[in-house]
Amino acid sequence: MAAALAVIVLGCGQAGPQVTRVQTRPTAPTRTIGPGEHSLGMSTVRLRDLAERDGLLYVPSQAAQPQPLPLIVLLHGGGGRAGDFRAMFPLAEEFGVTMLALDSRHNTWDGIDSPFGPDVQFIDAALRYTFERVTIDPGRIALGGLSDGGAYSLSLGLVNGDLFTHLIAVAPGFYAPPAPPSGRPRIFVAHGTRDTVYRVAGSRGNIVPSLKSAGYDVTYYEFDGPHWVTEDPARHALQWLMH
Repeated sequence: MAAALAVIVLGCGQAGPQVTRVQTRPTAPTRTIGPGEHSLGMSTVRLRDLAERDGLLYVPSQAAQPQPLPLIVLLHGGGGRAGDFRAMFPLAEEFGVTMLALDSRHNTWDGIDSPFGPDVQFIDAALRYTFERVTIDPGRIALGGLSDGGAYSLSLGLVNGDLFTHLIAVAPGFYAPPAPPSGRPRIFVAHGTRDTVYRVAGSRGNIVPSLKSAGYDVTYYEFDGPHWVTEDPARHALQWLMH
C-alpha cells in the first residue's frame, strides 16, 4: 500500500513554474491490486475548508486476464469531485476499462484559473500509481472530463498527445493548450442539447470545427441531456474508445 501523502495546500502566495508535460509512461506492473474501487491514498488538504483532495481507481475484473486494458482518466467539472464519476464504474466493468477519477487540487483545474502545474503533477503521480498496478494498453489511454474537466482534457491532452491517444470532452466550453501540441490523439466531444451552463452551439459551431481544421480526427455526439455525463454519452464515448 502506498504511503499517504499529507500536504496542506495554502492557496495563496507566488505560483510555481508552469508545468505542462506528463512524464510517466505505461510499464510492467510491479505491485498487485484487486478488482473494484480503490482510493489512491495521495490526498492533499485544502486549508480553507480542510477538504481532502484525492482520487479513485476502478479496476475491472478483466484485469485478472493477461491482456492490457484501456485506461480513461476522468476530470470533474468546476466544484466537483472524483466521486461524481462513480456512476460510470459499472460501465468500466461492462467494457473492461480501467477508470482513474481524480480531484483537482483546488475547486477547479489549474489552467482554468491559474497557471498549469499542481494538477499536472498530480495527474502524473496518479498515472504512475496506476501503471505500477495495472497492465495498461498504451494504444488506448484516454484523458476525459466534464465542463472545466473537459476543457482541461482538451487543453492538456493536446500537449501530451504522445501519451494520451484519446481525448474525451463533455460540454467543454473552450480549450486553450498551454504549449505546442504533440502526437495526434483522436478526440470525442459530446454536448447535451439542454445544457444551460455552456451552450451546445459552442461545441458544435466552434470547438469541433476548430479541432477538425487543425487536422484532428474528431467525433462529435449531441445528446438529449443537461450539463452532465449521463449514461448515454458515457456509453458512446466508451464504445468509441474501444474501436
